[in-house]
Amino acid sequence: MRTRPLGNTGMEVSRLCLGTMTFGEQNTEAQAHEQLDRAVAFGINFIDTAEMYPVPPRADSQGLTERHVGSWLARRGSRDDVILATKAAGPGLNHVRGGPRLTREHLHQAIDSSLTRLQTDYIDLYQLHWPDRQANFFGQLGYEHDEEEDATPLEESLSALKELVDAGKVRAIGLSNETPWGVMKALELADRLDLPRVASVQNPYNLLNRSFEVGLAEIAHRENVGLLAYSPLAFGALSGKYLNGARPAGGRLTLYERFQRYTTPQAEKAVESYVSLARDSGLDPAQMALAYVNSRRFLTSNIIGATTMEQLESNLASEALRLDDDVIDAIDAIHRQMPNPCP
Repeated sequence: MRTRPLGNTGMEVSRLCLGTMTFGEQNTEAQAHEQLDRAVAFGINFIDTAEMYPVPPRADSQGLTERHVGSWLARRGSRDDVILATKAAGPGLNHVRGGPRLTREHLHQAIDSSLTRLQTDYIDLYQLHWPDRQANFFGQLGYEHDEEEDATPLEESLSALKELVDAGKVRAIGLSNETPWGVMKALELADRLDLPRVASVQNPYNLLNRSFEVGLAEIAHRENVGLLAYSPLAFGALSGKYLNGARPAGGRLTLYERFQRYTTPQAEKAVESYVSLARDSGLDPAQMALAYVNSRRFLTSNIIGATTMEQLESNLASEALRLDDDVIDAIDAIHRQMPNPCP
């Protein structure tokens, strides 16, 4: 398993990271432990979760994912050989912390609750799950500025995170679903006020959504704030299993109608092209999509997720796949014809 540095933290993380948002919803605790065992045996040392998981978020299941990861950590008894990431939710989910904010009070409450569920004394990478301000994330386009918005200043959030670092509860911090302005503002505040420097940004990145390349990729290189790529298979769409209206039993897009981001007519047309390219090249479509993400120089780690062990094995196999230059060129040609159908 190849590793890459996590910003300037001194930590080395596996190029594949195990995402866990299905634990507690589509996967039982036993299945979660099985996935975690297999991932670590394969060489993955990086596990990502969040206080709001599992997804879709619901009051009666919130926190189950962290609990399942925590019971696994307690069972194996070797915490220090795993790099554990979790996230504090931003505004919008009233069942989390009574309406989560990224204020000092809320972040102290959030970290203590996560530590309890995860049965650990510290988090290696603590991330702000999405901004506590109006911004374009979760596919939103057309930014509209609001001078009177009720936003938590980023300085307050970063100052609170410094307190968590100083207390030994957090080793490093990161952002998620963040914009170029947000990343650069966080870096500027860190430099000016001696606050923790963000080590990574966890944003969507896949063949249907390469918007990270527009502004954030340059920041990743120049500021050493690499991408933790989530949804690298576009909720499984890039496997081709949903083409022509198919809805296989147990599939995320079959179970949850709310997830429409990767099911538009434009998305289906692009998926058809990428799946055809993979099959014409003798490749598994899902593995080709993951291998493309793995090949990006601005990538720190690619967050894979699975609901079955068969899917997990396929995802793990992408680590050894190196795409030929002609396949890369063909992928880029499709992208030029149909750029970012699912931003």
